[in-house]
Amino acid sequence: MSDIRDPKRFDHAQFAGDTRSNLNMLARETIKHYQQNAEDFREGTRDHDVSQNIDALLRNIHTPAPLQILDLGCGPGRDLRIFKAMGHVPVGLDGCERFVEMARQDTGCEVWLQDFLALDLPVQWFDGIFANATLFHIPSRILPAALRQLHQALKPGGVLFCSNPRGDDQEGWTGDRYAAYYRLDTWRAFLQAAGFIEIEHYYRPAGLPRDQQPWLATVWRRDSA
Repeated sequence: MSDIRDPKRFDHAQFAGDTRSNLNMLARETIKHYQQNAEDFREGTRDHDVSQNIDALLRNIHTPAPLQILDLGCGPGRDLRIFKAMGHVPVGLDGCERFVEMARQDTGCEVWLQDFLALDLPVQWFDGIFANATLFHIPSRILPAALRQLHQALKPGGVLFCSNPRGDDQEGWTGDRYAAYYRLDTWRAFLQAAGFIEIEHYYRPAGLPRDQQPWLATVWRRDSA
């Protein structure tokens, strides 16, 4: 859901701890930012090219099409529209009510209004989950529980795609949004602990020097058992 480009500008003084009420506050404030800026966000991200990320998800799914895909943090629905046009059966999910309205209107897809802190997903339902620029908004203390939910929501052999701004394991407020920016090894440890098997990773935007690639993309599989 985010267009953050500078992963190193944090206000650690605003870190609110990890009680349930504080975690809820982090989510509310982050969602509030998107709610208040929904139209500007839609216009600002409408033409973002994420075809590399969509391809990384789809080419690693071995199930015949059409695929059941969860667009986690779907925002206004840009990528939902792409998956639908490709003949798949995408479902959107976002915590921002305005984004959910936009995505439903613009795509005709089913879109769920759910907070990342309280995911309620069907078990073994999706062939793939597309989490493009979303999971870094989840506080690290509850990230393991969220990842276990995603693991359970995938069918055996299903694939999770993630793209997050990378950093040096910073966590805190960046403007009005809460974020956690991880090193590859740290992110890898979270996913492996949740039961995922790494397929590949790469940095974005493609074709630039590493110090000009703020995004880390990773692709994971639920085992087939």
